[in-house]
Amino acid sequence: MARPEDDDSGGEPPCFLHELDPAVSGIVDEETARDVARWRKGERARLLALRQAVPVASRSPADAAIAAELTDRLGDTKGLTVALYWPFKGEPDLRGWAAGLRAGGTRTCLPVVVAKAAPLIFRDWTGAEKLERGVWNIPIPPEIAAEVIPDVVISPVVGFDRENYRLGYGGGFYDRTLAKLRSQSHRPRVIGVGYAFQRIATIFPQPYDVALDEAILTDP
Repeated sequence: MARPEDDDSGGEPPCFLHELDPAVSGIVDEETARDVARWRKGERARLLALRQAVPVASRSPADAAIAAELTDRLGDTKGLTVALYWPFKGEPDLRGWAAGLRAGGTRTCLPVVVAKAAPLIFRDWTGAEKLERGVWNIPIPPEIAAEVIPDVVISPVVGFDRENYRLGYGGGFYDRTLAKLRSQSHRPRVIGVGYAFQRIATIFPQPYDVALDEAILTDP
């Protein structure tokens, strides 16, 4: 069965999704797949609107709390490679925390979209290089930057459920990336970050969804 792309499915959230068993982790049929995709599209729009409505003055202390919790959970990261992200559409801003990691001897990197429906790659991010514009005009390290494999991946979430499944933007980039990384001998620790209102009961995970290891969600 082909994987549906949420953003291409359209439609209104179906009225009967509440009747589905939240423990279901497989697509029953094509109709159910379309219903799940439509529900996700509606939920994504709702959560993005909530996140972008958070004032910067409220977001900053929440971001600091996320950074502090990451430091506590990860401990000493000297010598490790940590993948972060450039904040987009109100995502927690961890650039200051990343600079602190680099000052302490941790290597940081940023994700790069190389093609539609393909895993991300990660390029070395020193903080000194001039970044280029990637997909959606998100800054990325230049092509001359070394491609690296992270030991830790910090992933922003649009939504996050109790089974550690992440609702993203609908392109499936992180799912494909984590599936590829976990098929290799070098398995990174993956931590989702976001705000408390982004926690939902379930994203109705499907076979192509890849659960994260843990999450940090704070109140803005």
